[in-house]
Amino acid sequence: MSTNTEKNMIEIKNLDVVFGEKPEQALALLDKGLSRQEIIDQTGSVVGVHNANLSVKQGEICVLMGLSGSGKSSLLRTLNGLNPITRGSLKVCDGDNVIDLANCDENTLQHLRTHRISMVFQKFALMPWLTVLENVAFGLEMKGIGKKERQKSAMEQLDMVGLSDWAHSKPHELSGGMQQRVGLARAFAMDTDILLMDEPFSALDPLIRAQLQDELIELQRKMKKTILFVSHDLDEALKIGSHIAIMESAKIIQHDKPEDIVLHPKTPYVEDFVAHTNPLNVLGGRTLMTGLDLLTTEQKNDERRIIIDRNHHYWVRLQNGKVEQAGKGDDILPVGEWQEGDGVKGQFAIATPDISMRDAINLRFSSRLPVLLQEDGQFTGVLNDNNFYYALLGKHFVAD
Repeated sequence: MSTNTEKNMIEIKNLDVVFGEKPEQALALLDKGLSRQEIIDQTGSVVGVHNANLSVKQGEICVLMGLSGSGKSSLLRTLNGLNPITRGSLKVCDGDNVIDLANCDENTLQHLRTHRISMVFQKFALMPWLTVLENVAFGLEMKGIGKKERQKSAMEQLDMVGLSDWAHSKPHELSGGMQQRVGLARAFAMDTDILLMDEPFSALDPLIRAQLQDELIELQRKMKKTILFVSHDLDEALKIGSHIAIMESAKIIQHDKPEDIVLHPKTPYVEDFVAHTNPLNVLGGRTLMTGLDLLTTEQKNDERRIIIDRNHHYWVRLQNGKVEQAGKGDDILPVGEWQEGDGVKGQFAIATPDISMRDAINLRFSSRLPVLLQEDGQFTGVLNDNNFYYALLGKHFVAD
């Protein structure tokens, strides 16, 4: 594993998980190319995960996606030893050490569960006889932390999720969304490096679910945990995931950034999976732009202009790599840095490549001009109508 800040916290190689009394026989049939159903028919064993390869870097939210029975929860539960590893390796960072769960003993597994890996369940898993504060502090008690210290830590986490006023209430007095916040607070209170989240929001109403997704994203900005998150909801995965792994029939068939899943599906199954995705919620300027290296230049009155839209005669002129001037044909038009909100009609707006597709389209509409993209004082590319059209069709525009 890498030792820099981008190190892999989880590294899975050639992992097989088989449930049943004849795992070796099932593996032999797997290697011969038999299907899951054929293996069930011949051995009675169920293949939960087949030849999984996955790396999750520090600070990422990796979402495991797939239909029911695809193997996503089976894979997740191998991370904390709930499912046994039949073949392959699953390595987890433990400080400066690396532990392979395929070969670790019970003491090591217990150490990982209390110090490195926490889990948030779909059904909250709160103990009804304990108060909210006691539920959050429960894991810390299991670690042997004193009452005063664990209650202080638990209150800090409750405050973080906006539930400090409910600390002495019982779980049944809270709504479903509030109970799930308690589950999040309990997991964060453990201060582990890795969080496993098994469809934690799927039982909630849509509005509460969207709110908790936003809160998780905000908490992740502060906490920078490594999160493996199971979901069957593609919109949820695209919203919260820094990477997405799509599973089909126990196999990982594509592991990519959300925008690459949408724009570059690797199989017909993935293509069908993302066919009805709203790209406005996923794509951004960096993915959609026509980069500087794809734009042509022209010499005009001793000036070197970069043509950003040949059909409408739009151009920019750079000074030390930065947009100095922009215009249409022989006319020079005003240029301004974009502040979040609408653009100014007739004025080129300069945004960063991190602008969302939704904001970029709004900016294009209000300014009536292409959107200029600049990063660290350097012009990087442009967003125009072709970029947006191709994105809405699930394609990526390449300049002529």
